[in-house]
Amino acid sequence: MSKYTIGIDYGTLSGRAVVVDVTTGEELAAAVMEYPHGVMETALPDGTPLPPQWALQHPQDYLDVLYAAVPQALAASGISPQDVIGIGVDFTACTVLPVRADGMPLCLDEKYAGRPHAWVKLWKHHGAQAQADRITALGAEYPDLLAGFGGKASCEWMFPKLMELLEQDPALAADADRIIEAGDWLVWQLCGSEVRSMCLAGYKALWSAETGYPAPEILGKMHPLLPQLVAEKMTAPMLPITGCAGGLTDSMAAALGLLPGTPVAAANIDAHSAIPACGVSRPHDMVMIMGTSSCHHVMSAGQHAIPGLFGIVKDGVLPGYYAYEAGQSCCGDHFDWAVKNIAPESYAQEARSRGISLHQLMQEKCAGKRPGENGLLALDWYNGNRSILNDSRLTGMILGLTLSTRPEDIYRALVEATAYGTRTIIEAIEAGGVPVQGLFACGGLAQKSPMLMQIYADVTGREIRIAASKQASALGAAIHAAVAAGSERGGYDSAAEAGVHMARLLDTVYRPIAENRAIYDRLYAEYRTLHDYFGRGENDVMKRLMALRG
Repeated sequence: MSKYTIGIDYGTLSGRAVVVDVTTGEELAAAVMEYPHGVMETALPDGTPLPPQWALQHPQDYLDVLYAAVPQALAASGISPQDVIGIGVDFTACTVLPVRADGMPLCLDEKYAGRPHAWVKLWKHHGAQAQADRITALGAEYPDLLAGFGGKASCEWMFPKLMELLEQDPALAADADRIIEAGDWLVWQLCGSEVRSMCLAGYKALWSAETGYPAPEILGKMHPLLPQLVAEKMTAPMLPITGCAGGLTDSMAAALGLLPGTPVAAANIDAHSAIPACGVSRPHDMVMIMGTSSCHHVMSAGQHAIPGLFGIVKDGVLPGYYAYEAGQSCCGDHFDWAVKNIAPESYAQEARSRGISLHQLMQEKCAGKRPGENGLLALDWYNGNRSILNDSRLTGMILGLTLSTRPEDIYRALVEATAYGTRTIIEAIEAGGVPVQGLFACGGLAQKSPMLMQIYADVTGREIRIAASKQASALGAAIHAAVAAGSERGGYDSAAEAGVHMARLLDTVYRPIAENRAIYDRLYAEYRTLHDYFGRGENDVMKRLMALRG
């Protein structure tokens, strides 16, 4: 009798559940649900305005995904609940919320509904840049603090967001019984046990297996109340991402249509979850997870200090390896901005009449154009720069606009900019002592856009393989669920073993075209000039403009 696991992937705008055959990796059914409240960037549900650079979410949306997507996928699969041996969850990070001792989010209490800090702070909440800058400065006094993070703190992490909370609403911070990552909170809701993921804590909260969180002395220099907050509100046991957090509670099992006690894996970061779904289980293969933002992961047997990386965590993806994380804060968001803001109504009418998306139309209009033909060069910083500059105050730019520039020219320039950003990351990692050999991509962008992937191959000068799963992060969560269940239940005893059976690649391979690569080498050199000029302090006009806007 076949056995199955369910992977649940929580992205920036939606959540999805997939039912997977543990033996073959076949995805029997999937269900997707968009978050009803989306991303709250200007106001809370009651109309309370939000400052610039804020990005909040509603925790009920996450539960609604469970209650809707899991039963829907289960019903479509046609399998029996008795044959589901595990559930895995991945989540965007750092996405954090304050809760009561019983797990109830403070924002669901009328007393706190109008207070912004009571809500879920999404990964791309960039309101804590000033606090991140102070942690970066503290790194000069305590070099080990940021040694595994390229020497700079990110405003997307846990501690800058906690400092922001303590400085702007200390009373709410005092009222919270726990401060928790949303992925860990979901696992808590599923199995009734509060545990923390070593992956989430390692990459987003400066935690390590050897030393735990930073010492109270260091935390106290971040904020005087931070040592007490960590000691009292962040004390749950740590689990590796393949660990079993517990079994489904009776009430949650009834709501999802599954059996009580079904094993639940520890939470994982959404991007990290996709790595085993690409079949990558060895060092020096890079996985690009391409969605709203993008993440780049490569593993190494050794530890190397590489400036600008977002995290280097031992056992962060697979046991025995250091997992290096980098990424771009704007990828799919970049292209979405273009179709929503620069495509004229005539383009929209054409797309509607042909029954295709604006993205498809834009890419069609780009087809046949050679690199450099549009005369444009862009910087991919529309949501700040994650790697390798790690600065949310940087902004996007398009150079070379003329009266003959067409919308599709801008669209292609933005695609090329993200490819240049990826090449910058690869070169930084290799310069730091970690070779990048194979290149793998997953996510909707990788599967849907041959134009995009060919540009990435031409810009990087590397062959690119594509994951077969349309829901790679969800498949990765299902793989971890199979490990949490263990071989005694019909699963596996390691993620590498599970990946051998459950991960697949498409036959498609994108190979660089020599003449395109030669032109892109020239364009990339210009990109790096702009990258360093605007990003490394020679001209801080972007930050001055950001300050005026704020």
